[in-house]
Amino acid sequence: MAGVSAADDAQHMARALFLAERGRGRTTPNPMVGAVVIDDEGVVVGRGSHEVAGGPHAEVHALRDAGDRARGATLYCTLEPCSHTGRTGPCAPLVADAGIRRVVVASVDPNPRVAGRGLDHLRARGIDVTVGVLEREAEALNRPFFTVMHSGRPFVTLKAALSLDGCVAAAPGQRTSLTDAASMRIIHRERAEVDAIAIGSETLLVDDPVLTARVAYRHRPLIRVVFDRRLRTPDTAKVLTTMESGPVIILTEEPQVHSHVARALEKRGAHVEAIGGADSSSFLDAALRRLVGHGVNSLLVEGGPTLQKALWEASLVDRIELFITPANLGPSGVRWASVPDGTIASLNGLRAVPIGDDVRVEGDVYRPH
Repeated sequence: MAGVSAADDAQHMARALFLAERGRGRTTPNPMVGAVVIDDEGVVVGRGSHEVAGGPHAEVHALRDAGDRARGATLYCTLEPCSHTGRTGPCAPLVADAGIRRVVVASVDPNPRVAGRGLDHLRARGIDVTVGVLEREAEALNRPFFTVMHSGRPFVTLKAALSLDGCVAAAPGQRTSLTDAASMRIIHRERAEVDAIAIGSETLLVDDPVLTARVAYRHRPLIRVVFDRRLRTPDTAKVLTTMESGPVIILTEEPQVHSHVARALEKRGAHVEAIGGADSSSFLDAALRRLVGHGVNSLLVEGGPTLQKALWEASLVDRIELFITPANLGPSGVRWASVPDGTIASLNGLRAVPIGDDVRVEGDVYRPH
């Protein structure tokens, strides 16, 4: 495309990023990817997105949409075209064979099986390649995928509902509902998008939640995770009555996995997994890495304060989301105190948005890879 400017590249890549969003909640363990094909006149002649894991990649859809108009055109793709065969064939050779003249990529694929090889293939076929257009936005779109590739564990979000005085419950051992209906709709929409949600054993014993995604539609089964080193989960837990919604994984210590309690839980359909680790940090790190093997790229940790504090202290938290409610629970309330004072104010991209009577506060924790 003659005379294309950096602004043009950014505009077309923004369109590709918009298309990538169509795969949210559907593509794991793959990333969300969008692609557009632009002819020499600057006209969009092909669009595509990765719609579901195991299905055709975004480039394939875009090239099929463009047909013969792809020859001599420019392909904009939010992630480097793959060069290996997985559940689908490699995309880089298809791009070259379609006659694409120029490829603009937002981000290099961090997957070691790709990691620049797709770009090398395109350049070897004489295609002009530009990398890094809206790179930050592309990586933000797929932070769970990048976290797995860089750190070997899921992207972890801590979520909590807090009273004005910073409490999560009215008293120890007392189930307390804080959020209003508008916040609950947001919470269940998030459950519909993440790969798994998690709680600690104390939250399971006190609240006995079912941990399902309601109100919002979920495309695939929801993995429910219980961190339970002492294996206190009873076989009467409500979460075990909802196996049709997705698997339940209980992460415990090695000696516990051979107990009669473990056998009883497995009879109810739970997966009881033995995790090594001499202390809390090593146990949590090993547990998160184990979840990647179950296809978990994103994990929403909904409770409780003990588990959330342990994850924070182990430097295993990537995002924090709080729903601040107008209630005051008083001196008998159970304080959250899962992160040090001042942490919330220092989060990256900190946002506070009114949701009904509540305020949603969220921000990212950035650490070097």
